[in-house]
Amino acid sequence: MVGLGRMGSNMVRRLMRAGVRCAVHDRSRDSVAALVREGALDAGSPAGFLKSLAKPRHVWLMVPAAVTDAALDELAQSLEPGDTLIDGGNSHYQDDLGRAERLAKRGVRYVDCGVSGGVFGLERGYCLMIGGDADVVARLEPVFMALAPGKAAASPTPGRASKGTADQGWLHCGPHGAGHFVKMVHNAIEYGLMAAYAEGFNLLHHAGAGRDARAVDAETAPFRHPEFYRYDFDVAEIAELWRRGSVIPSWLLDLTASALAGHKDLAKFSGQVADSGEGRWALAAANDLGVPVHVLAASLFGRFASRGESEFQDRVLSALREQFGGHAEKTTA
Repeated sequence: MVGLGRMGSNMVRRLMRAGVRCAVHDRSRDSVAALVREGALDAGSPAGFLKSLAKPRHVWLMVPAAVTDAALDELAQSLEPGDTLIDGGNSHYQDDLGRAERLAKRGVRYVDCGVSGGVFGLERGYCLMIGGDADVVARLEPVFMALAPGKAAASPTPGRASKGTADQGWLHCGPHGAGHFVKMVHNAIEYGLMAAYAEGFNLLHHAGAGRDARAVDAETAPFRHPEFYRYDFDVAEIAELWRRGSVIPSWLLDLTASALAGHKDLAKFSGQVADSGEGRWALAAANDLGVPVHVLAASLFGRFASRGESEFQDRVLSALREQFGGHAEKTTA
């Protein structure tokens, strides 16, 4: 395992628990040392894998997408025909095609693997979306089985006839790039689900606005029935309520309830929401394919706005209102 960040380290731990022998490498010697104390082997350098792993070697990268190519090219120099490089980061699926072709010239195999599970994967297991040649994926099955949640993670789907591995929590989705394509769409859906919960709880949060005095002037939309909006909802309790018996439960709702417990105002957060690229790539694919993705697009643009990227366009709107109607801009405290 190359890259011992939040997910890489716990993936090594889960593999070792299942009896998979692991050698580790990271620029952080502390991260390496921690896993060596737990039974991992210290590869020392990319070349160290040659000494610590039996042929054919399998090297899993868990590094940021921006540095994947550099890490991959460095490792490829130390590997031999028949060895395999697995990219488990959030890479663009189109990059996988070029990487597979480049490595094939050296006789090195390539697998792209989208990994979902976050910091909870050590105990819950990791959902694995895999792309690559079938024979290499089959060879790596013990590794995928060790990382995946297993059948016990969810009840069987009534009427499901497939005898594949999806109910184990891992799936060979297709040729090179297929794993990261599926993970890209997975993360775009994640954006949409998170946005839906956030907007719903925000609506509950503002449902008491009718109790407050509201300006009466030409620049303020009238509040015709403030008596309809005088609720004081405990959003933390509602999140807890919806986890039981409602039609919108999910792990994301569980996490929402956890975040709100004792911190209803979420004051420690600025509200600036990052995006790591998958939502953008999903929109690009949707554009190429002519597929409408209204919710996914809105959730991505919401993240842009949260970081202040709409500030200038908002100023343009204010300027236009002043230009055509003489409307003075109202500021809020």
